[in-house]
Amino acid sequence: MPYCGPLGSHPLCGGAYKCAQRVLHMVAISVPPDASASGVLPGAQFADAFRLTVRDSDLDAIAASKRVFERAPAWVAALLRLRNTIVAPLGLRGTDDPIGQSAPRRIGWFPVVSETPDRVVLGFNDKHLDFRIVVDSAADSEGGRQITATTLVRRHNVFGRAYLAAVMPFHKVIVPTMLMAANRR
Repeated sequence: MPYCGPLGSHPLCGGAYKCAQRVLHMVAISVPPDASASGVLPGAQFADAFRLTVRDSDLDAIAASKRVFERAPAWVAALLRLRNTIVAPLGLRGTDDPIGQSAPRRIGWFPVVSETPDRVVLGFNDKHLDFRIVVDSAADSEGGRQITATTLVRRHNVFGRAYLAAVMPFHKVIVPTMLMAANRR
């Protein structure tokens, strides 16, 4: 990891050590979900969000979503294949299932619900739950972008509650890991 700059040039660390601010740009952190995202899935009973600051000042939400969801690590792809195998006999959608006319395209595994340069909404409705992934891109004060991935879930039944409980430990590792791909070109 590079230094902040020449010795004495940075107010936080003086340039002598790797700056703590630079480290923050290398990891996705948990943040409170933005209140504006809640309108994407009214009645959602679960929401969480992770944020990554990137130096790419031109990275909009569409490009960030593609970086994050079109190049998953092999272990994430393997977990999704396992998930598809487990849920198929239960009649739930898999990540490769047809998406119908209401969402004509995908980014990675997920149908696109809506998109603007500042916000992409991915997700679909299923028998047990409805979910949305909201990817926001906003300018930060240092000339970079803050990329935030917010997950919203509205459960329909006991199976939806059980499913969410079962995937939650994986979700809390997968989302920040995948969000880090926004730093790669």
